[in-house]
Amino acid sequence: MEVEDGAELCFPQLNTSCKKPTFSRSDVVLLHIVLSSVSVLTVALNLLIIISISHFRQLHTNTNTLLLSLAVSDFLVGLLVMPGETLRQTACWFLGDLTCSLYIYVSAIITSASVGNMVLISADRYVAICDPLHYPTRVTLRRVKLCVCLCWLISVFYNCIFFKDDLTEPDRYNSCYGQCVFDIDYIVEVVDVVVTFIAPVTVIVVLYMRVFVVAVSQARAMRSHITAVTLQRSVTHTTKSELKAARTLGVLVAVFLTCFCPYYCLSLAGDNFLGGTSAAYVVHLFFFNACLNPLIYALFYPWYRKAVKLIVTLQILQPGSRETNVL
Repeated sequence: MEVEDGAELCFPQLNTSCKKPTFSRSDVVLLHIVLSSVSVLTVALNLLIIISISHFRQLHTNTNTLLLSLAVSDFLVGLLVMPGETLRQTACWFLGDLTCSLYIYVSAIITSASVGNMVLISADRYVAICDPLHYPTRVTLRRVKLCVCLCWLISVFYNCIFFKDDLTEPDRYNSCYGQCVFDIDYIVEVVDVVVTFIAPVTVIVVLYMRVFVVAVSQARAMRSHITAVTLQRSVTHTTKSELKAARTLGVLVAVFLTCFCPYYCLSLAGDNFLGGTSAAYVVHLFFFNACLNPLIYALFYPWYRKAVKLIVTLQILQPGSRETNVL
C-alpha cells in the first residue's frame, strides 16, 4: 500500500511530497498538445509583429511603437507564462520554490504591462481623434517611447512591492513539495484588482467613448461636406486613416476586455483562482488574448500582411529592405 501511495507522489522518496494531479493520461496529452500549439502560435505571430515594426522604417510611428510594446508582452506570455501555467495545472512543479515565485512575479509584470499598454493605446487614439491638429506636437515618438519605458518600469516596481514577501520567502504558501501556489489577503487582492484593472479599464472605456462620439461626428461632417475646404484638403485623408486606426484598436480593446474581465471578476469573487481547477478555462482565456491580438492585426492591417510576406520569404535580408514600402 505504501508503494502505491508513493507512486502517486511527485517525489516518492519524500514524505512531504505533493500528490500528482488527478488527470487521465489521455487528457493530459490532449491538453499539452492544445496549449503547446497555442503557445507556439502566440510566440510566432507576435515575433512577426516585433520584427515587422522593428525592421521596416515606415512602421516607426507612435501607434506602432505602442503595438510593439504590446506585442512584446504577448510574446512573453506565449514564451513563458503559457508553458508555466500548463506545467502548474497539469503536472508537478519540479522547478523549485524560488522559480515558482519568480514565475508568478514575471507573469504579474507582463499582465500589468499589457494593461498599461492598452491605456497608452487608448490615450494615443483619444488625442489623434479629438485633437488631430495638435497630435504631431503633443504625441511625439520620443514621448511615446518614454511612456512605454515608464509603463514597464512601473509594472516591475509595483509588482516587486506586491510580491516582495513571496520572493524573499518563496515556499511560504506551498504545503508540500511539487506545488506552485500563492495566496494573498482578500483586501489586498481587491486593492490590486482596482489598481491594475478597474482603474485602467475605466480610463480606457471613458477615452474610447469620447473617441467614438468624436469619430461619429467627424464621419458625419465629412459625408455632409461641413468640413471647411481649407481644412478638408489637408486633414480629410489623415482623418480617415485615424478613424480606421481607431476602429481597429477599438476591436483590440474590446477583445482585451472580453478576455481579461472574467479573470478579474473571479479574483474579486474571492476564489482561489490561480490554483483552482474550476477556473482553468478562465485563466487560459486570459492568456489566449495574447494569441488573438496578432490575428486582429492580420485582419485589419494590410501592412502587417505585407510585412509578414517579406519576412517569411526572407526578403528582409536583402540590402535596403528597411526602406521597403509596406503601407
